[in-house]
Amino acid sequence: MNDFDLNRFSRNNSFLVRIGTAILYSVMVAVALNFFWHPGHIYSSGITGFAQIVNTVTSRYLPFTIPTEATYFALNVPLFILAWNKIGHEFTGYTVFAVAMSTIMMRYIQPTHISLDPILCAIFGAAVNGLGTGIALKSGISTGGLDILGIVVRKKTGMNYGKFNILVNLVIVLIAGFLFDWSRALYTALNIFINGRMIDSVYTQHHKLQVMIVTEHPEAIIEGIQEKMHRGITIFHDVEGAYGHTEKTVLITIIDTYDLYDIRTTVQKCDPFAFMSVTEVQKIYGRFREQEVV
Repeated sequence: MNDFDLNRFSRNNSFLVRIGTAILYSVMVAVALNFFWHPGHIYSSGITGFAQIVNTVTSRYLPFTIPTEATYFALNVPLFILAWNKIGHEFTGYTVFAVAMSTIMMRYIQPTHISLDPILCAIFGAAVNGLGTGIALKSGISTGGLDILGIVVRKKTGMNYGKFNILVNLVIVLIAGFLFDWSRALYTALNIFINGRMIDSVYTQHHKLQVMIVTEHPEAIIEGIQEKMHRGITIFHDVEGAYGHTEKTVLITIIDTYDLYDIRTTVQKCDPFAFMSVTEVQKIYGRFREQEVV
């Protein structure tokens, strides 16, 4: 199944996809945490990493231990408020569900016995968590924590979420070095880097595409695109097809990757014989309206 088919299924089954994705993510983060990070003394990125730090500090220096999952949920509460005000109510509702499920899974999905090399713990933990986070973001939900801050920063600055994640989490690398040793800090840095790259490889909504459409029915296509996506369109009139020497119009627009399903179905509906090409865009200068997160 390609990205077009996945987007079509996601749009037609939005609620079920998001609930299922939230549950899938909660299982994956629990596996990453309990099967790899805890046994390997590796810290995660973001709120999960800070929750692990609280767990380590309290178990070492205080007469009581605060569970990682409890801190994880508590630290997310103020970010729920930020998401509610800055991103969207529906988005926040799915985020609360994802975080609550993750808290439960972290508590109850536990290995009976596992012993791995710390570098393997870093690699596999990052791969599992990064894949789960990327799938969640691609489905239109957040996993809480720095996901929320990353989306807000991306909307304001255009910075890729994975890069933002790596920059913010450098402090966790330093803490890992002080609490354990600097080899563990290196493994934590490797974990954070792989996690960020995995997220960016899966979550491609921030990737921009240039779409060129050659059509004999430009008015219908323009109306359909602007109704669904509110995208600006550049129009080239009076172009000629070399094969049939018929008069055509060329439309050029920039979209998010997530818009590709809508624009393709619109073009197919308005002009089944239209020619459409899609290319990746490296940089955009000027005004570009980001897709709203719901």
